[in-house]
Amino acid sequence: MDARFLTVGMVGENTWLARQDGSRRALLIDPGDEPQRLQQAIEELDLTVEAILVTHCHFDHVGAVAPMARSTGAPVYCPRLEVPVLADIMSWVPWPGIGPFESYDADHTVEGGERLELAGFEIDVLFTPGHSPGHVSYSIPAEQALFSGDVLFEGSVGRTDLPGGDHQRLLQSIGELLDALPDETRVLPGHMGETTLGAERRTNPFLHELSA
Repeated sequence: MDARFLTVGMVGENTWLARQDGSRRALLIDPGDEPQRLQQAIEELDLTVEAILVTHCHFDHVGAVAPMARSTGAPVYCPRLEVPVLADIMSWVPWPGIGPFESYDADHTVEGGERLELAGFEIDVLFTPGHSPGHVSYSIPAEQALFSGDVLFEGSVGRTDLPGGDHQRLLQSIGELLDALPDETRVLPGHMGETTLGAERRTNPFLHELSA
């Protein structure tokens, strides 16, 4: 799998483009901002975006959903519990001076338990709340890859001080990921760099509660 990210926006969010090696069919995950830059990357790579996958609807992950859906023609898959946020983004922005972002009505909803077949991938949707109430992660078992959004980072975990955050539920979600997926699974996160589940199991200080 060819998976690469562009770090966009004022809080440095990772927007991912993923495709099977040699394929033009691609997934766009969490387009957060800078749609012109994202579109330029898609055109330079000569990609056809088959679907836009959203892990959660904080503004830094969905700020470019509407323009990217329009420019690519791709359907948007959104966590069911957070559809109202995507449909009215600016009402949920917690701080002044951010945006404005264009809202979008999701084309499809997910809530965990689905298997999607998109861009040549079989993708398992995993319900991973805690950072936000409806957060999902997208696992591609054949590639041992996990688009984790803001659940798990290299040496850290998602913040839970925003509305709907729940630290204990976040740790439960991470524990479920560690139980369900092999340590070799690549974690492709919404911020910072790539890691693996095994590396985080061994070294992430926030996960000590899970092993206690």
